[in-house]
Amino acid sequence: MHPVLFQIGSFPIGTYGLLLALAFFAGRALAQRQGKLDNLVPAAITDLAIAVLVAAIVGSKLLMIIVGLFTPAGQEGAMAFRDIFTLSTLRAGGAIHGGIIAATLVFFWKLRKGQGLPLRITGDALVPGVALGQAIGRLGCFSAGCCYGTETHVPWSVTFTNPVAQAFSGTPLDIPLHPVQLYNSLANLTVMAVLLIARKRRGFEGQIFALYFLVEGLGRIVTETWRGDGDRGTGWLGWSWLSTGRATGLGFMMLGLGLWLAWSRRRPAAAR
Repeated sequence: MHPVLFQIGSFPIGTYGLLLALAFFAGRALAQRQGKLDNLVPAAITDLAIAVLVAAIVGSKLLMIIVGLFTPAGQEGAMAFRDIFTLSTLRAGGAIHGGIIAATLVFFWKLRKGQGLPLRITGDALVPGVALGQAIGRLGCFSAGCCYGTETHVPWSVTFTNPVAQAFSGTPLDIPLHPVQLYNSLANLTVMAVLLIARKRRGFEGQIFALYFLVEGLGRIVTETWRGDGDRGTGWLGWSWLSTGRATGLGFMMLGLGLWLAWSRRRPAAAR
């Protein structure tokens, strides 16, 4: 599509990088709005969001390295290790579920340390914004050509022709592909909608946080059907169908179910 939005002299400004920034600000704004429903301080939400963002960037790059080194289809290990020291605006350079894992660990760590925010209610406020940020970020993937789909001849297929996309992401050119980045964006918007609807009928504190992992994991397992980029990693445990996204998606669903069962036994929250 359009990996480079414009250039300032010889410095390219990537569409992906700008959309990633927009994803952060939009996600933070939604998290603050949801937090106000439970009287959470907006400034505290912002501080937490920044810490989570940094963790997400590092975690996504670390998982990309692991995928490149330890899966049969992950052949970008050397490039991935080099890319961990960069913040290229032209390509994603990471695996989103690695970012979510790292961000979740930092989220629990910071709130256990005591940030003046209740853990479960804060999680409920944060995750709709996370889903919104993912949806916008996937538009960046589409513009950069990374995370591309398998070949198809359906009427809504997309064909990448920009050599910059191939140079940075290995995107096949002049071949009709599933626009799986848009599938993922739509899936993330659906996740956000489900969370916001469920938020109005919340039965216990932490329910929306747990629900996020359940529906995010399920959505990723489904959309992996049309992924065509080999460097995401497939063949975990010797099973060709078990890609990194499916493995982490299954893990997310197990985490969500565990949190749901554990937290639902506690005092229910009033619906808001």
